[in-house]
This record gives sequence, structure tokens and C-alpha cells, in this order.
Amino acid sequence: MNVIMAERLQKIISAAGLMSRRTAEEYISAGRVSLNGRTAVLGDKADAGKDRILVDGRELPSTGEKVYIMLNKPKGYVTSLKDEKGRKDVSLLVQELGLRLYPVGRLDMNSEGLLLMTNDGEFANRIMHPSHEVSKTYHTWVLGKNVERAVEKLRLPMELEGYRTRPAEAEILKLLPGGALLAISIHEGRNRQVRKMCQSVGLRVTRLKRVAEGSLDLGGLEPGKWRFLTKEELEKLR
Repeated sequence: MNVIMAERLQKIISAAGLMSRRTAEEYISAGRVSLNGRTAVLGDKADAGKDRILVDGRELPSTGEKVYIMLNKPKGYVTSLKDEKGRKDVSLLVQELGLRLYPVGRLDMNSEGLLLMTNDGEFANRIMHPSHEVSKTYHTWVLGKNVERAVEKLRLPMELEGYRTRPAEAEILKLLPGGALLAISIHEGRNRQVRKMCQSVGLRVTRLKRVAEGSLDLGGLEPGKWRFLTKEELEKLR
């Protein structure tokens, strides 16, 4: 006699370590969970060993499965998971996953935008290594005079605290009262590099947002929200 081990979907999703049961219920209500090819509804039951359950188009992680996500980090959060000052860190924004994820690279507390997070240490180290040519693009709001001339200087190598930067790509997206909105792309990931580069050419950064990293684009992902990377995106990053 076959015994059907059917459990409520939210319990299965929670048991997989993906998120809390309450959050799983919210995902189901929002239509973000599918069961055997159809949109799931609250009250649905399933057999975790037989039925196909997808959350945001991805299967539930098995034990030890590597997870890769893109987060739109808002201002006010640090990317260090152990902050001696007790400030909010980005792990709070992904705690519904129930996994310990690490930031790939950094964004300072006052910066925002695209941040990769994963539990795959080898992948993170490879992406962050200087030999891995990953361009990072930032929308940069600045104040200062002679913005056109400053942008020309940003495109040249410069000395920053004993380190010589590589040429950056820089363009004016929009002139603003007293300054401009710039797009700046760099290959390095030195601490506060874009801010220091702007300061060295007489510009003060008032807002900094990373909008792209390699082939990845932040797109319409809202501040504080995250999504899984697709297989295609991972292949391009690797």
C-alpha cells in the first residue's frame, strides 16, 4: 500500500530552508509559487519527494545546494555581516531565505544598488579576484563645477592612496543644477573607489548606485528586494 506523504506547501517550502512558513504563505498568495506547472494557492498540499514545486521559477534548494541572488541594496545597510558598530547589515534583507549568504564584494553603507550574495565561497572568490574582468557601472550624482572637464579626467588612470587605477568609462547622463548625473564604469573594486575618484577631480558624490556588474543589470528590481540569478546569468558570470 502506497502512503501519500502530502503536506501543506508552505510547510514544505519552509522545511527546505528557503523562508519562514509565514513568508511562504505570502509568496503563495502572491502567485510566486507553482505546483506541477500551475499557480499554487493557499491550502494546496504536495509530496515533496514527487511533486514539482517552484518558487519564482526555481526549484526548492536541496541540502547543500548553492544559492545565488541579486539584491538591490538600499542606503543604510552595511555589507559586512559582523559590524562592530551594530549597524544594520544586508543579511536582514534576505533572512526570509533561511540561509547564510555572503555578499560578493561590497557597497558602502551610503551606497545602493546591485549586490550579489551567495553561499558558494569559491564562486565569490573567483568573481572578486582582480584577474576576473568584471566591469561595474555606477550611476553617480555629483556636485561641482566644470563637470565636462572632470569627466575627461575620470577617464584617465589616476593615483589613489598609492594605487594606480585603470582608465574608467565615464559619461554625463544628465546635467543638474550645480552638478550632474554620471555613469562611471570601473574594473577594480577598491574601497569607496568611485567616491575617491570623483573627489580627486573636484566632484562631490551625493548619491551612488551600482546598476550593473558584468553582464548583470539591476533592471527594475526595487530597493530592498532580491531575486535568484538565472542559469544563463550564472554561466555568463563564470
